[in-house]
Amino acid sequence: MAPTSSNERAHPPRILLGVTGGIAAYKSPELVRRLVERGCEVQVVMTHGAREFVGPLTFQAVSGRRVRDDLWDADAEAAMGHIELARWADVVIVAPATANFLGTLAAGLGGDLLSTVCLATTAPIVLAPAMNQAMWANAAVQANRGVLEARGIRFLGPAAGDQACGETGPGRMLEPTEIAAALLDLPGKLRLQSLAGLKVVITAGPTREPIDPVRYITNRSSGKMGFAVAAAVREAGGNVVLVSGPVALPTPANVKRIDVETAEQMFERVHEEIAGADVFIGCAAVADYRPQSASVQKIKRSAAEIDLPLVRSPDTLASVAALAKPPFTVGFAAETNDVATHAREKLEKKRIDMIAANRVGADCGFDRETNAITVYWPGGGEAALGDGSKPMLARRLVELIAERYRVARPLAQSSTRAS
Repeated sequence: MAPTSSNERAHPPRILLGVTGGIAAYKSPELVRRLVERGCEVQVVMTHGAREFVGPLTFQAVSGRRVRDDLWDADAEAAMGHIELARWADVVIVAPATANFLGTLAAGLGGDLLSTVCLATTAPIVLAPAMNQAMWANAAVQANRGVLEARGIRFLGPAAGDQACGETGPGRMLEPTEIAAALLDLPGKLRLQSLAGLKVVITAGPTREPIDPVRYITNRSSGKMGFAVAAAVREAGGNVVLVSGPVALPTPANVKRIDVETAEQMFERVHEEIAGADVFIGCAAVADYRPQSASVQKIKRSAAEIDLPLVRSPDTLASVAALAKPPFTVGFAAETNDVATHAREKLEKKRIDMIAANRVGADCGFDRETNAITVYWPGGGEAALGDGSKPMLARRLVELIAERYRVARPLAQSSTRAS
């Protein structure tokens, strides 16, 4: 069953706002106001620490709903408030999210109502951190951030600037208007479901081209970026088919995964799945060349030199873009030099809709948890997504893909929502 888009939802967006015990909690009532004025229903869940900074009546006044703060609420549905709230929410946003709350969530603990709701919900979870700049930079906090991002939890901020403690640096909670804009594309429409109902085929990882039964040609791709993109597309409501080369990565939740080994196998499986696809994202590092023929037996080390004739592998990305009715097609370009020039040449040559480019080498790109991406599209369009963790960049990329898809395929977008 395809996810329901925000335009088809039978009710306004339901946002559960978690407020934890940090000084930035004074901004949270303003966030409620910004969300309500954009047509959202907002339910506030406070921790006991948050009550030390802002009173529940303030939130009740701006949200029009009774604040929830007790895991043992006898008035809740069947006295199971965490389940009731977990099912109610379309998205959970915690703002501010303290270092303590990040650690609690990373450890999977459920000692209060808010943390228990986060464990019980299937809705997307978004965190807006707020803490001292030294706390944010602490290795334990960053490790928790990495764990949570790997699980598909999205981070908004923190911003850099003056802090209540008198120090300056990254750790400030984003302003309420910024958080509301990140959550909502238009009034009443969640950005988190920007690809709702669309079929998206994604390739990821390397390919292996056999030389003999024990040797092959491959590359250094870990598949992490492609898997992060698959998770981000699923989070955005897309129905994902992930065609992956050999990698040691867990399959993102609710994603259909197809494992392949060679470039030819990837080509074949993509074309088996591409029918009805709205978007194709070619993130895999496919071998451009493969041995002309593979030995059926292990090649023995005898001669001082051997010849290994290579032939071109099938070009999956170009073949999808050349279909009679191609999906919105996105490619990737990993370059060691002249990144923008090579990326634009590939964009034009393969006649694709977008290309995401990054520099690779000994000090960047491969075998790392971070990346830096710039995106190009026909007509001179360009957007720098900056550098950061691969899950974070994947979300930025997916939102840009959704934006460009709506521009390039307005009729297809309307047809999908109407079906």
